Amino acid sequence: MIYFDNAATTYPKPASVAKALAYAVTSVGGNPGRSGHEMSVRAAREVYKVRRAAAELFGSKEENTVFTLNCTHSLNLAIKGILKEGDHVIISSLEHNSVARPVCALMKKGVECSVFDVYEDDGQTLEGLKRLIKNNTKAVVCTVASNVTGRVLPINEIAALCRDKGIVLVCDGAQAVGVMPLKVGNGINFLCMPGHKGLYGPTGTGLLVSDGEYELSTIIEGGTGTTSTETEQTPVMPEKLESGTLNTVGIVALGKGIEFVKKAGLDRIHKSEEKLCSRLINKLSQMNGVTVYRDKGSYLPIVAFNVKNMHSSEVADYLSSRGFALRGGYQCAAVAHKYLGTLENGVVRFSPSVFNNESQVDMLCESIKNL
Repeated sequence: MIYFDNAATTYPKPASVAKALAYAVTSVGGNPGRSGHEMSVRAAREVYKVRRAAAELFGSKEENTVFTLNCTHSLNLAIKGILKEGDHVIISSLEHNSVARPVCALMKKGVECSVFDVYEDDGQTLEGLKRLIKNNTKAVVCTVASNVTGRVLPINEIAALCRDKGIVLVCDGAQAVGVMPLKVGNGINFLCMPGHKGLYGPTGTGLLVSDGEYELSTIIEGGTGTTSTETEQTPVMPEKLESGTLNTVGIVALGKGIEFVKKAGLDRIHKSEEKLCSRLINKLSQMNGVTVYRDKGSYLPIVAFNVKNMHSSEVADYLSSRGFALRGGYQCAAVAHKYLGTLENGVVRFSPSVFNNESQVDMLCESIKNL
C-alpha cells in the first residue's frame, strides 16, 4: 500500500515516535500531577518537556499550551469556551465539520453566525469578511487551509483585521501545522491542531494553544490535581482545560514528532510535498475526463480531483484495489463541498507526506490513466 492520505493522519510515523510510545508504556507508568511518588513525577516531567517544546514552536507560554484528544476537541473547547448567547460569530465557506457543527449547536442556543466566501483574490475575501462584522461580533473562526483542497486563507490579514476590531480569532490549523509556520499572537488568539497529522504524533493527541489574551470558560470539569479540595473547577491553566488523566503515552510520542518536524524543517517539508503535488497536477491535466480543483490562490500540499462520470468513492475504491490509499467522499466538510459545488460526488483527495516520492506519484498516475 502506497499511502497518500496524510491529511487524515500521517503514515508512516517517524521511527522515533514508535520508539517513544514503547518507552512511555514501559517506563513512564505514573499519572502526571496526581501523586508525589517517583513514577508520577517522572511522567509529569515528560509531559512538561513536550508542553515546553510545543509552546516554543507556536509562540506561546507553557501555561497556555493545552493537551487535547485531537483538533476537533481543541476547536470545541475554544468555540464553546468563548461564545455565549447573543454573540455573533463569522466562519468561512471552507470549514470542516469540526467548526461548522459546534457553531451549529451554539446557534440553537442564541449564537448568530455568518459565513464569508473564500475567493481567488484574497482582497475580495477580506472585503467580504469585513462586510459581515457587526457590533456583537465576538469571534471569527476559520481554517488556515481547507482540508478538502488545501486552499490557504489570507490568515495574516484576517488576524490583523481581528486585532484591529477587537475580535477573537480562532484558527483551525489541522492541515497547516507542520507544513507552514504558524504562531499565536499578532491577532491569532487560539490555534487548534491535531498531534497526529503534520506533527507526526500518534492518534489521540492534539493541542489548543493561545496567546493568553482571552480566558475560556470550561465545557468539561473534573479531576486536575490542582486545587483538589475545591468543588469549583480550578482556574489554574493549563489544568483548567485538562480535566481527567492525560494521554501521557501519546504526549511523550508527540514530543518526538515535534522534534522530527523541527529537525526536518517546515520549509523542506513543504517543498518536498508540494513538488509531489505539482507533479500529480501536471500529469492529471493531460488526462481527458479528470477535473482538478485548484484556482490561482495559495495552496498547501493537497490535491482534490474527480474522474468524469464516477463518484469519488468509486475512484478511491479502485485506487485502493491497485494499492493506493487516498480519501474519496466528503472529507467531513459539508460547508466546503457546498461552496465547491461537489456535494453530488465529493472529491478524491491526494495528500502526500515527507516520506513519499516521485516514483510513487508516477505509479498512481498510471492507475488513474488506466481507469
